[in-house]
Amino acid sequence: MFSPKTLVFLLLHIFFTLVPHGVSSTLHAQMQQASDKMLVVFPSSGMINGDVGRGIERILVETAVGDGNSSMILADKRTRRRDPSNDFEYYTGGWNISDQHYIYSVSFTAAPLFAIAAIWFVGCGVSLLLICCCYCCCRRNSYDYSKTAYGFCLCVLSLFTISAIVGCVVLYTGQGKFHESTTDTLDYVVSQSNDTVYSLKNVSSILSASKDIAIDQVSLPSNVKTDINRVHSMINDAASKLQFETRKNEKDIKYVLKDVRLALIIIAAVMLLVALLGFLFSMLGLQFLVYILVILGWILVTATLILCGIFLALHNIVGDTCVAMNEWVENPMAHTALDDILPCVDNSTAQETMSQSKEVEFQLVEMVNSIINNISNINPQPSFPRALNYNQSGPLVPTLCNPLTADKTDRTCQAGELQFDNATKVWSNYVCQVSSNDTCTTTGRLTPKMYQQMSVAVNVTHGLTKYGSFMTGLLDCSFVRETFIEIHKDHCPDLNRFSEWVYIGLAVVSAAVMLSLVLWVLYGREKKHRRYNKLMTESEPNLAAVHREWK
Repeated sequence: MFSPKTLVFLLLHIFFTLVPHGVSSTLHAQMQQASDKMLVVFPSSGMINGDVGRGIERILVETAVGDGNSSMILADKRTRRRDPSNDFEYYTGGWNISDQHYIYSVSFTAAPLFAIAAIWFVGCGVSLLLICCCYCCCRRNSYDYSKTAYGFCLCVLSLFTISAIVGCVVLYTGQGKFHESTTDTLDYVVSQSNDTVYSLKNVSSILSASKDIAIDQVSLPSNVKTDINRVHSMINDAASKLQFETRKNEKDIKYVLKDVRLALIIIAAVMLLVALLGFLFSMLGLQFLVYILVILGWILVTATLILCGIFLALHNIVGDTCVAMNEWVENPMAHTALDDILPCVDNSTAQETMSQSKEVEFQLVEMVNSIINNISNINPQPSFPRALNYNQSGPLVPTLCNPLTADKTDRTCQAGELQFDNATKVWSNYVCQVSSNDTCTTTGRLTPKMYQQMSVAVNVTHGLTKYGSFMTGLLDCSFVRETFIEIHKDHCPDLNRFSEWVYIGLAVVSAAVMLSLVLWVLYGREKKHRRYNKLMTESEPNLAAVHREWK
């Protein structure tokens, strides 16, 4: 139904597969390739802030020579475990899902359960074989009976049966909560991915619109339009690939989650049924059916112990991953094992993108203001060419606030300058009515065509500013930082708690049924001897007949 490997890596798929490595690295490479040629890139507004958990010790172990970027071992103390593949030395590489030594070390935490499963399977199997041989070859007719042993077996069997019931309840409840928490985490990551696709398509649409901007026959240079077409195609490809990978991985993960839940429900139901039937058959003295259940329980307990070990390793991986995410959040630019899954651009690349984005914003605002100052707000003479004289008149049109200076530092807006969010509304008061040859027939300094073109330029600039932080987040991994903060704060506690419930439930059920198997046989034997002794007491005149009956 599902493999142990699939189960162990389930949570890692949920965290990471919906942010495909290929999309991120492709976008990164293409953005760097276009950065030297492309003027219109993406504005940015820095990294987003977030409240991160405390008390997690981060270990910085080395500094890369020449680039100044630190390397960090994630979840160093938590992942310090014995590594059976390295002569049982302590593993010191931290969280690294691509390192086989990490996999061996975290899997080794379940070794006691796997060892118990092996010992139980072999020991119980040999014991059953010896009992069968002794029963067939060395049959004895001893019917010794002890009231103390009988009462003890009954009490302990009842206790273990209750324990099995409790364990099944914990297992069933835990698997339901675990399924719910993993589904919630999956839905959150899918929603983040869908938001990314939506934002990518919006940025693509804005860029596509920017190449068509032309105010009174003034437009962007042809080489910039060519670069816009290339970036437009690049973003659409990235968005399409991300959307495809999201849907595919979501479907695969939900399929695995469904199989895991079904398997755990079946285990809980079957173990509960075996425990109750074993107790019932023992009470009724149906030894043949008890022996059948002993053989069935022998196999089921082994499988449950193995599954318990897998979930223990999964629980440890979930905990390691949550700690690793929290530590990475505190230092997202350090070189870590997460770089293989989520490659992030360094600060210099992000700053270069921000610089070029500011250049675009500055140039677009300057173009609009140039039209306003040099065409709309002049009082033309009759001798002026048609492009400068369309009978404009009335109050002067206010200019657009440029938030940047020529050297791309922040600039404070002056009185009378318009903001992006209200410029088009204010400019609508300066639009005149025009004749068939596009000449103003009423008071006003903007023709409807000019107003529309200027509005498009403002909307494009405002749109690039709006999505600037999003595009910067794709480059410097701040969007991953935000996602990790949310997962660590709202999802990790439930994932840790309920994965623990599952393996505790499995451990209780397997232990209770394991001991119940022995007590079924012992209690059945004591019950049989008790009945024999009772008949012997009640039928002393005919002892030979009673003996023949039980023989």
